[in-house]
Amino acid sequence: MAAQGEYRRLEDFEEDSPPGEEELLVHVTEGLQDSWHHIKNLDNFFTKIYHFHQKNGFACMMLSDIFELVQFLFVVTFTTFLLCCVEYDVLFANRPLNHSHAGGAAPDRSKVTLPDAVLPAPQCAQRIRASGWIIFLLVMAAVFWLYRLVKVLCSLLSYWEIRTFYIKALNIPSEGLCNYSWQEVQARLISLQRRQQMCVHKKELTELDIYHRILRFKNYTVAMVNKSLLPVRFHLPLLGPVVFLTQGLKYNLELLLFWGPGSLFQNKWSLRPQCKRVGARRELARRLARAMVLLGLANLLLCPCVLVWQLLYAFFSYAEVIKREPGSLGARRWSLYGRHYLRHFNELNHELQARLSRGYKPATKYMNSFTSPLLTVLAKNVGFFAGSILAVLIVLTVYDEDVLTVQHILTAITLLGLVVTLARSFIPDEHTVWCPEQLLQRVLAHVHYMPDHWQGNASRSETRSEMAQLFQYKAVFILEELLSPILTPLILIFALPARALDIVDFFRNFTVEVVGVGDICSFAQLDVRNHGNPQWLSAGQTEASVYQQAENGKTELSLMHFAITNPRWQPPPPSELFLSQLKEKVQQDAAAAPPAQRILAEGPLGASLLSDDSAVAPDGLLASVLARPILSASGLVSWDRRFAQPCSTASAAASVLASLASPLPGRTRGTSAESPGCHSDRPLTEESLLLSESRLRSLSRSALLSEVASAEMSLHAIYLHEVRPPASPWPRAPGSPARGTPGTRVPSRARLRPSGCSAHHPPRVLPGPGTGPQSLVPGPQSRAGL
Repeated sequence: MAAQGEYRRLEDFEEDSPPGEEELLVHVTEGLQDSWHHIKNLDNFFTKIYHFHQKNGFACMMLSDIFELVQFLFVVTFTTFLLCCVEYDVLFANRPLNHSHAGGAAPDRSKVTLPDAVLPAPQCAQRIRASGWIIFLLVMAAVFWLYRLVKVLCSLLSYWEIRTFYIKALNIPSEGLCNYSWQEVQARLISLQRRQQMCVHKKELTELDIYHRILRFKNYTVAMVNKSLLPVRFHLPLLGPVVFLTQGLKYNLELLLFWGPGSLFQNKWSLRPQCKRVGARRELARRLARAMVLLGLANLLLCPCVLVWQLLYAFFSYAEVIKREPGSLGARRWSLYGRHYLRHFNELNHELQARLSRGYKPATKYMNSFTSPLLTVLAKNVGFFAGSILAVLIVLTVYDEDVLTVQHILTAITLLGLVVTLARSFIPDEHTVWCPEQLLQRVLAHVHYMPDHWQGNASRSETRSEMAQLFQYKAVFILEELLSPILTPLILIFALPARALDIVDFFRNFTVEVVGVGDICSFAQLDVRNHGNPQWLSAGQTEASVYQQAENGKTELSLMHFAITNPRWQPPPPSELFLSQLKEKVQQDAAAAPPAQRILAEGPLGASLLSDDSAVAPDGLLASVLARPILSASGLVSWDRRFAQPCSTASAAASVLASLASPLPGRTRGTSAESPGCHSDRPLTEESLLLSESRLRSLSRSALLSEVASAEMSLHAIYLHEVRPPASPWPRAPGSPARGTPGTRVPSRARLRPSGCSAHHPPRVLPGPGTGPQSLVPGPQSRAGL
């Protein structure tokens, strides 16, 4: 990695601000509570305000923290009881009880009760004292519980202050907190700054300032994943390319880099001075590599304790669910790596969760479209044999309930039921119709990123394998978390130190100091000029080298997403120029497409073709756009001869985007405090929102604008992926992709051709090696006027 860049200090482009935030970050004037004077850590302050809102207020947070402590205490106590205080020979009737009839009669073999199997308290305590290993684990658990207790008490005191701030400063009552969106809370914070000057170094707070405070460290992590800097991708024998990123590994990385002793940050908002000097890079890298090894050894020492806790917690959390719903292990979830890979810069947790939740159903349908014929044959036969035996046992128990008293008969019935349920999950529905290309496009519309080489290759097994790294089975997630205490120390000791110098260079080269905010990741500035990629419609506007460019168009897509989510935000001039030119290109492409009203009128037909469950906005709108090329090519809709060629997905998306922006002659940026939280000043008309009348009545203004913004951003994601210049075919070299060039694209004609759907069987799998998903394409939520 090139490593000779310099740390930079940036002035606020809106105003000049005095330096010295490390001395005093916040001041609240006497009009508000004294406890809000001289808050030194604005990062924690804004983060707590955000968490207070997302966790639904003080009462919910208090109960959640208390039950977390009680849950930990219950798991430790109940496990100790099961290990030391239960006589299992008596419970399993392996030996008779010591109860005898008078006169020396034979032992009483009456039914065993639970108290008979529980040891007396003195005997139980003696067993615990006799085991040094159990005493050690109990002492460690007690220390951790007391630490958590102190932390919870301090947290509750601080959140009580936040509750008071909400009530008296923001005028939001506790009982009405659920009625306010985060955008409304944020608007009131900005309005309060104008009246009270909370931050003494800035006359006005912007939405970007607040996001920078809350997501300072998260933006660094997203950027490191985007630049393939973290060692989370491995090529294993038999398994091939795998991605391993767990909560435990993530916690250790954050401890090393951000807030632990000896981390690269000296406080919450500033890098250590030596991190900003080129001459100190090698010494700092050696110290960081040594810290990685030491932390790995500490994890290795604590591995038994952590592993025991992981096993116990997983057992108590999932055992009953697996018994009740065995198929739940076959459900999918977005992996931790996928959440970082798909995340925009400056995207809050609830925004990311909403976006991935919208993409969950199409992603599940896409993954379910792949089945193994060999596995299907095995599953049918295993299900037949297990079901036959289960049927006989059930009939016998119905005929005579005494069959249940036979040893292990209930165990056999339970296990056979699990086998039958699991076998059925591998048998595809023979009446299902698969449209892999269209399903993958629907996934793209919501998650906004997709490797270039997936385009036109949705039916390949390699595409499915790479998608599985982002959208994993819940069983895989549980297994990874259970293995994390063992594998995390090995990664810290052997894999991570080799990246120490690259990590030090990354923090120096991609950190800028913004006056009034502190040191932030330069990618989070959403600066197209310094981090844009010419392949993502920023050609001629960016001065970034290949090393400085964000991969996969993340700068451009993150800029669009933030502008759409925060329509009152004023971007810096280079970013404003990019958004304006994108709007012009959309208008040009829209001129070559049918009117949006005509495209949307075909929404029910498109939704039916894509096997969608409903055609309500925004899904119906996306179905109309994605199905348009298929409908045109198949003759289901007429081709307007006024246009030179049939309507493509890009032109259909451009037409709908142009209709969304058409009511606006320009972009208004109201700053009135009387209507905080309004995303936009766009008129709420049926034409601009493209929602049904019943849907309009059922949604509040903020929820309605959020749905429109989501649909608009999805359309921009589709549009940008379609209009990008073509690239080379599917990559042939196996293994981890090169940084910045994780995958390549198929020719553009593959994007415009409609993909056929196959009934009864999944798409034919084409041979060919693949690489991991590394070039996902952006698609932020839209901004009115784009």
